[in-house]
Amino acid sequence: MIEFQQVSKLFPNDETGQVVQALQDITLSVEENEFVCVLGPSGCGKSTLLNLVAGFERPTSGQVLFDGRPVRQAGPDRGVVFQESALLPWLTVEQNVDFGLRNLGYDRNERKERVQRFVSLVGLSDFRRARPHQLSGGMKQRVQIARVLALSPRALLMDEPFGALDAQTRDHLQDELLHIWEIERKTALFVTHNVEEAVYLADRVVVLAPAPDGIAADVPISMRRPRDRFSDDMREATRALLRVLANLPCCVLPSSRERGTDVLLPQA
Repeated sequence: MIEFQQVSKLFPNDETGQVVQALQDITLSVEENEFVCVLGPSGCGKSTLLNLVAGFERPTSGQVLFDGRPVRQAGPDRGVVFQESALLPWLTVEQNVDFGLRNLGYDRNERKERVQRFVSLVGLSDFRRARPHQLSGGMKQRVQIARVLALSPRALLMDEPFGALDAQTRDHLQDELLHIWEIERKTALFVTHNVEEAVYLADRVVVLAPAPDGIAADVPISMRRPRDRFSDDMREATRALLRVLANLPCCVLPSSRERGTDVLLPQA
């Protein structure tokens, strides 16, 4: 469903007059209904990769295909969930979920049915008339997910959606997301810094290195679902990915539950 064909992306640096190479010669495919996590250090181009699929950016060279067609612009067939909630503060939960439906011209009855369905699916029926300032960070992210799902996108594009949350809330929302994904069966491309999150969620984990190195590893996660966060298989898969990351040209590794702190490495 998603395909990168030798994609490179350059950004101008206004201060130096030079360009920054965010991605170089990326070739990658994501199958329909597959859950793929993109893992890597800060600055390696993970968010740029997602923005290219979403249609927020255009590649400098190569092309990005969605369902066999070049991505030219953003569209409701690709729903994006950001790290920040991006909710409209003057609207209630229901109204935030309804906002995109109204703009796309859905009739009143269908909008009402979709809003009720997806607010219920993310467990916020009791808070449907609350406004964003009355919600916790995790609840705001649920509203974001409901708002995106209500538009019936074919793919979910998620840019560190749980990165700002505490560990307990993050674990809970990971479970909620997997529950929703198994019901809705959307293609998912999920950017994260967290190794354990990637192993817990993904069918495959793509490890992205800073340009010009590109994709450092493409690792299938074959464990059955539901997965046990504390199983030997989870720990071994996590260690394997940490070993890949340790060989990248970066100086900070993502946090690990086993260590409890960031791992500092010498510059490669």
